[in-house]
Amino acid sequence: MDKSRLKDIAIFGAGAVGREILILLRQINAIHLEWNILGFFDDHQPIGTKIHDCNVIGSMDSLNKWSEELHLLIAIGDCQPKMETVLKITNKNIKYPTIIHPSVQISDYQNIEVGEGTIICSGSILTCDIKIKSHVFINLGVTIGHDAVIEDYCSIMPGCHLSGFIKLESGVYLGTGSCLIRGVKVARKSVIGAGAVLIENVEETSTMVGVPARPVNKKIV
Repeated sequence: MDKSRLKDIAIFGAGAVGREILILLRQINAIHLEWNILGFFDDHQPIGTKIHDCNVIGSMDSLNKWSEELHLLIAIGDCQPKMETVLKITNKNIKYPTIIHPSVQISDYQNIEVGEGTIICSGSILTCDIKIKSHVFINLGVTIGHDAVIEDYCSIMPGCHLSGFIKLESGVYLGTGSCLIRGVKVARKSVIGAGAVLIENVEETSTMVGVPARPVNKKIV
């Protein structure tokens, strides 16, 4: 395929999540060549730093000066820094693609919505009537049941299980292996600890741990 016909893409964040997203893009390309991977943008790594044969090509400042159309993925697992990074990007040439690993099982594509900048990693399973908004990161082996709603900037770590009718408000972080029973609502900017089993609604900015999950902090405004 003529490389000039591929879509240019880069990754913001050259850390561990960035390396995983690079692998994801290469796995997509191995099945259907679509992306010309330019490298990483990062404010903490010098330009020219090589990561898995890809270079750091710039910082936030150079990203905002990029003169051509560029697709960009935000490789930040923590929700608040991810949101702050997106808000700093003012360049109208930047586009946020939706990236879904080829192994992801989606039972009903016609009734699932996935927003821009959202990344769904390998081994995940989605059933039906699910709404996932923008810049959501769904890590390896996550299951999401019917009628779930996941708002902007949420991050869901490996092995989480979300039953039907759950709602995650913006900026919720689900730790590895956490489970949410049917109908649970998690308010904005809350953290559910690894392995927690959530059986009740959660107030905003709470941290919940344990089986069943209980709060370990007071509500913060």
